[in-house]
Amino acid sequence: MSRSLDRRLFLESSATAGAAFAAGSYFVSEAPAQERRSANERVAVALMGANGRGGQLATSFLAQVNTEVAYVCDVDERVVSRMISRVSEKQERKPNGASDFRKALDDKNVDVLVCAAPNHWHAPATILGCSAGKHVYCEKPACHNPREGELAVAAARKNNRIVQLGTQRRSYPAITEAIERVHNGDIGPVHYSRTWYNNNRPSIGHGKPAAPPSWLNWELWQGPAPDRPYMSNGEGKTNDVYVHYNWHWHWHWGNGELGNNGIHALDVARWGLQVDYPIRVTSGGGKYRHDDDQETPDTHLVTYNFPGKKSILWEGLSWSPYSPGGNGFGISFHGEKGTIVLDGSNYTMYDLQNKEIGGRKAGGSEKEHIANFLDCVKTGKRPNADIEEGHKSTLLCHLGNIAHRVNRVLTTSEKDGHILNDPEAMKLWSREYRPGWEPKV
Repeated sequence: MSRSLDRRLFLESSATAGAAFAAGSYFVSEAPAQERRSANERVAVALMGANGRGGQLATSFLAQVNTEVAYVCDVDERVVSRMISRVSEKQERKPNGASDFRKALDDKNVDVLVCAAPNHWHAPATILGCSAGKHVYCEKPACHNPREGELAVAAARKNNRIVQLGTQRRSYPAITEAIERVHNGDIGPVHYSRTWYNNNRPSIGHGKPAAPPSWLNWELWQGPAPDRPYMSNGEGKTNDVYVHYNWHWHWHWGNGELGNNGIHALDVARWGLQVDYPIRVTSGGGKYRHDDDQETPDTHLVTYNFPGKKSILWEGLSWSPYSPGGNGFGISFHGEKGTIVLDGSNYTMYDLQNKEIGGRKAGGSEKEHIANFLDCVKTGKRPNADIEEGHKSTLLCHLGNIAHRVNRVLTTSEKDGHILNDPEAMKLWSREYRPGWEPKV
């Protein structure tokens, strides 16, 4: 920041932001005038990726008093102008626009990089951001492959930067309370956590090589990933075979449903069980539903065994919406005296006769998560979803995907999660990069 923010100012800012959310006001310009400060006292944010999730994050950061969007960076020129116009209506200064986010990294007045680009950008952008002296709020998962996660942690520590992963349930009040009850033994010793995500996703069709749209910088969209031709399914939709969402289902850029939504559930499960790295990973399922270009499984069951007689199960169904209890997303903890079930932002506790004996319905939003991140930027504390914890949870996703891709059980090290005695599987620990884009710390 151009000038340090003192602790009193931050507490005032957080309180006002919370009140704004409660009242349904989502932008800093709507806070009381007396709570606003000069431009030199604001946290300046550069947004990388402004479509979809990026737009939501812009709204959430603007809800924090004394925070402004200084840059809107996106390879889609249409969304840059649209987001600049939207943000300009809600804050005093008009943000800069850029196709290449590195322009924002060169600006010494930028304090924070917010990365909402596709998965293959998460760790490289985090590493570049930390190296440029920026704190980073990165969307999940932490990285495209395990080695990148290790490098992202190293970059945060080397440069003494705060890096928060967008696994916002780490800051939800009811979820935090549920985890405390698990840790306090309210359901006895806990040995098992079940996680799930269900959806009914349509086919992405079959693509053919085509010229990228005029509004898309396809080369920069690919960035660190080796060049691939643009593909179109011929339907003319904004969500084509790759852009802006279906890259999730291609190994070259995405990590399937496991890395898309599984990370949220597995992160809470690992947190509750108080485990770090597994010792055995087993994957079942495959791609069953659609005849299309999707490479990742649409039916995926992964079992993780940890030291201390603890296990986690992930069940992902991308084509069948019904799930345990009727909730499309959830986590359950099974103890010797009962069970705690989380639906994403609330929890219910049951005894061994399945009688409801407690719980909390508090809902949740990312306001607490971003407020925690900004607090840590100002105080130097570790955030709720610090990049090291984010890497450990993301690694579960990678190991499940690697087990699927090599079609066998993985034995892994409880010290760092590395795959043991399987050179073929370890080849997927990292990836090839476009020349000049190899992440370095």
